Amino acid sequence: MTVHFVLNGEDVVVHVEPNQRLIDILREEFDLTGAKSACHSGFCGACTVIFNNTISPSCLIPAFRLRGAKITTIEGFSKSEEYKDIIKGFKKTGVKNCAYCNAGKILVTESLLKRKKTLTREEIAFAFDSIKCRCTDSESLINGVLAAAEIRERRQKNNARNN
Repeated sequence: MTVHFVLNGEDVVVHVEPNQRLIDILREEFDLTGAKSACHSGFCGACTVIFNNTISPSCLIPAFRLRGAKITTIEGFSKSEEYKDIIKGFKKTGVKNCAYCNAGKILVTESLLKRKKTLTREEIAFAFDSIKCRCTDSESLINGVLAAAEIRERRQKNNARNN
């Protein structure tokens, strides 16, 4: 089956089996390994991507659903200013940088920051229920998201003043 979709801002075409999973397509066809293939059931968050503007586990997305889709991986997102805001916030609060859960932690944070200007600690904790992170305690992660939100707000205000 031939599938056309947008991957990290570029139009792409792949020839795959209809039931092949997005996580495998990303890793095998595009050598994008930031999303990890772990639980294969959407439980751990290691394979998180942005699928049509929604945080999604790529292990649960079959190839036939990719037609016309827009997908952003951690590799694509890492080229943005928004990514840098999150990384700065995480570093400031001691959130560990781990190859296993980074895609989930960072993309869930982006989803939160895009949706709401002001976040409560409870909203952040709830959003991270789907990310099974063993490298960072939940308090540090919540503080990292709040710090990233402050950094982003400051950057956006500076950009507005300079334009």
